Amino acid sequence: MASMERALPANIHKTSLPNGLRVVTESMPAVRSVSLGVWLNAGSRHESDPESGITHFIEHMVFKGTDRFSARELACEIDGLGGNLDAFTSKETTAFTAKVLDEHWPRALDILADMVQNPTLAEDEIEREKGVILEELKMDEDNPDYLLGTIFAGSFWRGHGMGRPVIGTQQSIRGFGRSRLRQFFADTFCASNLMLAAAGNIDHDEFVRAAERHFGGLEGSGTIRPKQPPQGQAEIVLRDKPSLEQVHVLLGVETFSALDPRRFAGLVLSTLLGGGFSSRLFQKIREEAGLAYSVYSDLGLYSDAGCLSVGAGTSLDALRTVLQYALREFRDLKDRPAPESELRRAKDHLKGSLMLGLESTGSRMANLARQEAIHGHVRSLDEINDRIESVTAPEVQALAIEWFQQDRMALTVLGNLDGWRVERADLAC
Repeated sequence: MASMERALPANIHKTSLPNGLRVVTESMPAVRSVSLGVWLNAGSRHESDPESGITHFIEHMVFKGTDRFSARELACEIDGLGGNLDAFTSKETTAFTAKVLDEHWPRALDILADMVQNPTLAEDEIEREKGVILEELKMDEDNPDYLLGTIFAGSFWRGHGMGRPVIGTQQSIRGFGRSRLRQFFADTFCASNLMLAAAGNIDHDEFVRAAERHFGGLEGSGTIRPKQPPQGQAEIVLRDKPSLEQVHVLLGVETFSALDPRRFAGLVLSTLLGGGFSSRLFQKIREEAGLAYSVYSDLGLYSDAGCLSVGAGTSLDALRTVLQYALREFRDLKDRPAPESELRRAKDHLKGSLMLGLESTGSRMANLARQEAIHGHVRSLDEINDRIESVTAPEVQALAIEWFQQDRMALTVLGNLDGWRVERADLAC
């Protein structure tokens, strides 16, 4: 028999199948859709250097046919349900998802289960998909925001899997053969590494019974390359790309992981800096100085690491001024607690963004899977709101003092730099 854990709130349930596969659902009786996903507890950081991009490659190949369905038949099956299939690979997770009308979720689960357990990985499809993914890589490298993030991650997490691009490299993509893909798939796509998540108009017990039928025979144990926590590197990287009209800049510091209890204070701090139209950086750099169209702050938290980054796109002439504005706000957050009115606005913006982002069955399903994967349990929305509300100005200030140090600053600049230079002393805050 499967073991069951009942968690709060009452409409969220979790069951572990005998082979170790977890099943998490959220019942939303007021909707007519169901979003479901098969989540793999592995991503690009778990690959070796020669395997760089192999998880993403297999994510593509899962859609290229099984013993039961050709690639075209898979597309026709899901279209015939009026739904959609999707997938993504990240540094720590890979997901295969479907969204359908509630009456069709059993068929959607049947299709997903077949895709993630029985891909043919046919040789001709592998060779064809190499061309597709190489074109995807070119498209990504033509996107300055993507390229900036890739360069930043490669230097910030230097020497670690977190620093490699999820998609891989031209060399690694071209080197993938059927035997290597099959071995990686067999080692990785096992019950202990997988989770089923669903949200919508669905009954948990019925979903668990279906999960047992489709996944109960899946082998329990698998291998995932052991994780070593990365160490952030405070490097300055200037990359010249004359074809760009703007200069793109990313300034970041190492923080803590998604498991740290201070993460809610960190989210408030990031929101204060560049999380909305009223944020400090948006107001100072865009509204008052008119030096950038895009300016933002982001707190990226992983299972054992994190990074707070500030980004902007500007002109070469204004670049140094934009950096000075950001460093000045870092300094101000260290020197004095944020005013209560500003803290209140940041909390409300953060809560609104989180709650509004969880109004669809797809976002609810993804939230279930991510919380379960990282924390081993799912927090209610009320609990998350309470944790945000409990953040104080001194807590935010303490993080600013810890993080915003000159020797911790990592900087990546991409564009037509025309000999532009910056030194460590210029990053004093």
